[in-house]
Amino acid sequence: MPGIENLEPKLVWKHFDEIRKIPRCSKHEEKIREYIVDFGKKQGLKPKVDAVGNVVILKPATSGMQNKPTVILQGHMDMVCEKNSDVKFDFSKDAIQLKIKGDLLTADGTTLGADNGIGLAISLAILEDKNLRHGLIESLYTVDEETGLTGAFAMKSDMLT
Repeated sequence: MPGIENLEPKLVWKHFDEIRKIPRCSKHEEKIREYIVDFGKKQGLKPKVDAVGNVVILKPATSGMQNKPTVILQGHMDMVCEKNSDVKFDFSKDAIQLKIKGDLLTADGTTLGADNGIGLAISLAILEDKNLRHGLIESLYTVDEETGLTGAFAMKSDMLT
């Protein structure tokens, strides 16, 4: 998609561009969960997945920052899957088609998935950033927020420290 690679911060938009390609309607978060878990492993982190499909990735504090408060980042993996009646689009397999007009990013005939794709992208960028000085970061990704907060309600207390 021409133009998205020029948006700042680059790391956030790199992740958003990948996320928009992944089907993730409510109750069908398997592929985005796999992406997040694989990402965590590639970063040398240890993702954990609970019984309902929520994911937590811990990023240890940087040296000298171990006494800082823990920060929890939270986002949901699913998105609203709606399209215009005249658009041929299959949310189970098609990538969201982006449009940039001036400083506005939209989708072509479908929902953009920015709720909560941008939250996922920001948290993944934070987990990837090697220059950030921080205390412990816990990044939580829940399932099925759009149709009932299923992941949030089913999450057990031992998922977070």
